[in-house]
Amino acid sequence: MSETPRERVRKTINHQEPEVPAIDFCSTTSSGISIFAYLDLKEHLGMDPGEDPVLFDIFLCLADPSPAMLDHFGGDILQLKRYAPNFGIKLADWKKWKLHNGKNVLVPGGFNPKPDSKGGLIIENAKGIGVARMPENGFYFDLIHFPYKNIEDEDEIDTLELQGVSDEEIDYLAKESKRLYEETDKAVVFPFGGRLVEAGLFGWGFEEFLVQLMSNPEMIHRYFERLTDIYINDIDRILSKCNDYIDIFRFVDDLGTQISLMMSLDTYRDVVKPYHKRMFQFIKQKYPKQKIATHCCGSIFPIIPDLIDAGVDILNPVQISAKNMDPVQLKKEYGKDIVFWGGAANMQFTVPNGTLEEIRKETEYLTKVFMKDGGFIFNPVHNIQANVSPEKISAIYDVALQYRR
Repeated sequence: MSETPRERVRKTINHQEPEVPAIDFCSTTSSGISIFAYLDLKEHLGMDPGEDPVLFDIFLCLADPSPAMLDHFGGDILQLKRYAPNFGIKLADWKKWKLHNGKNVLVPGGFNPKPDSKGGLIIENAKGIGVARMPENGFYFDLIHFPYKNIEDEDEIDTLELQGVSDEEIDYLAKESKRLYEETDKAVVFPFGGRLVEAGLFGWGFEEFLVQLMSNPEMIHRYFERLTDIYINDIDRILSKCNDYIDIFRFVDDLGTQISLMMSLDTYRDVVKPYHKRMFQFIKQKYPKQKIATHCCGSIFPIIPDLIDAGVDILNPVQISAKNMDPVQLKKEYGKDIVFWGGAANMQFTVPNGTLEEIRKETEYLTKVFMKDGGFIFNPVHNIQANVSPEKISAIYDVALQYRR
């Protein structure tokens, strides 16, 4: 192969056909791998013996693949990690920590969960309030604190302490993005986030936020306006230092459920889309080199044209197991306008329940559908969960790797 991983990804996100499919092996928090599955995979392959794997995402308990593991599975993309991606805990001062299965991993020095009375673990914020809990023998943390749940007045939105990116993080991102660009030949994705709907879900709680979205839209408009102002300022500060080194600028905002949109199209267009479009178009106009990815799960077929209109270039994780998310129809309707990142393996049904042959056969079919005419980054649908065996992981990625053999 004459092209580098970075060149391969750049061709893909520009709707050009690379020599072989671009592959993402666990580079983001919605295309990652559970630390538990990663440990099993590491031991199965006999890779990185004696090294404790890095648990970099505390919330979802995701592993950071080693360079050897990344190359083994043909990974073309690296993540420029946020400085403190979860609960304000910085990715620094790494230390050993023991999982409930007795195996050691490396975690950030500031990760100090406390046991609760039911055998679980609690993460507290700087004020000593429990914000997330892992149940006994659990595989990730659940949010347990919703600070805005009693806010119903638009005037109260102006009193919320909404903070942007720190100068410390800007300095870190400038140095780390340059290092990844100069010391590797991989494409670089930056998980900015830019949550609007998810910020509301995390702030009010799932049910209460959707109630407020429908019954109190002016308050939600004010909330989204404040967030968007902060986000655009952050985007500008980050890209003014890192634009040359980042290939994909990634947003996160779930809008779908298993069977439908989370809200009506009219509600999205009236209350959410204007702020998505402000952010995306700011990047398009000032930093046109950047390709905009958005993570959006679920049954979202009807809203994809609006995402494209707002400025989205890349969609992840392409949840083919949700209603109305037929891969052939997705590719036919939107394949010329958007890059599909994911969708190559059904992690909800086939992978946990199928045989290796069934997994391989379905992955071959899905890959051919999405790969036609370019615009496809190979990755399963969402994260590799804790109970997925090493043999199944290898069966999935062997389908993509056969194109390189």
